[in-house]
Amino acid sequence: MDTPKVLFVQPLSNKKLLLKFSNEVEKTYDCKPLIEKHDMFKPLENEAFFKQVKVDAGGYGISWSDKLDLSEYELWTNAVEVVPA
Repeated sequence: MDTPKVLFVQPLSNKKLLLKFSNEVEKTYDCKPLIEKHDMFKPLENEAFFKQVKVDAGGYGISWSDKLDLSEYELWTNAVEVVPA
């Protein structure tokens, strides 16, 4: 199965992201483990910077800057599907 592309990203509280993929599935991704384990993600502790997240061209991932990004594969594989209420 091909990994779905990212269509939409919205920063949420508590360092989580809401994602919508090209197959219409919505998931949430928790960035806290990345921030805690990898120094390169420490800038995400800054709330203003965290909120600057955007979808990369073509939906191949998301990014905050040229040096800080996540692939669609990482997001699809490790995010949790949102269950409609």
